[in-house]
Amino acid sequence: MMGSPLKIDVITVFPAMLRGFLEESMLKRASEMGAVQFRTVDLRDFAHDARRTADDKPYGGGPGMIMKPELWFEAVETLRTERARVILMTPSGNRFRQAAARRLTGEHHLIFLCGHYEGIDERVREALVTDEFSIGDYVLTNGTLPAAVIIDAVVRLLPGVLGGGDVAVQDESFSNGLLEYPQYTRPAVYRGLKIPGVLQSGDHAAVDSWRARQALDRTARRRPDLLK
Repeated sequence: MMGSPLKIDVITVFPAMLRGFLEESMLKRASEMGAVQFRTVDLRDFAHDARRTADDKPYGGGPGMIMKPELWFEAVETLRTERARVILMTPSGNRFRQAAARRLTGEHHLIFLCGHYEGIDERVREALVTDEFSIGDYVLTNGTLPAAVIIDAVVRLLPGVLGGGDVAVQDESFSNGLLEYPQYTRPAVYRGLKIPGVLQSGDHAAVDSWRARQALDRTARRRPDLLK
């Protein structure tokens, strides 16, 4: 029997960017089976003026606009439950890794704050945020797409979502500290390109050994930092 679903709220000024994403493939199945409960929230619904203003000029001058604090405070305070994690998507956050994805599967409620413009008033970070994540060393227009990336990484790890007793995630890249080994399917020969003979040998121990060597070799060549 499945327990309570993981609640995921996403606060953004672009809720339409997420609707199709959350209603397809694995995420749709996870929602239908009761593993997760999604809600997209339009930050502008918490504005108090006719223009639904969400930003203003920065104190001290400078380019761009800063998102106003009061909308975020009201939104989070409306949505937040007792054990909620409030996650700010920001280029200055901690690099998101597989270990963080696994940790978040054990939470009960995740609230993603997706900024825009030049960022969010610092008081939001100081008073509301429990976690700050970046998905890479680059800057995007807003935090909605990075939040989608993290949501996908977390939900696929929830028990039962991928099926097959969750064996599918055990040998993936980063699950054991290494990149995943090469994978092949039929035909055995395509345009003169052959699959490694060991994969057709029927010797499971030999296959496991080959895969382990390939994973280690690929990691050493592409991501030596993981071996440290």
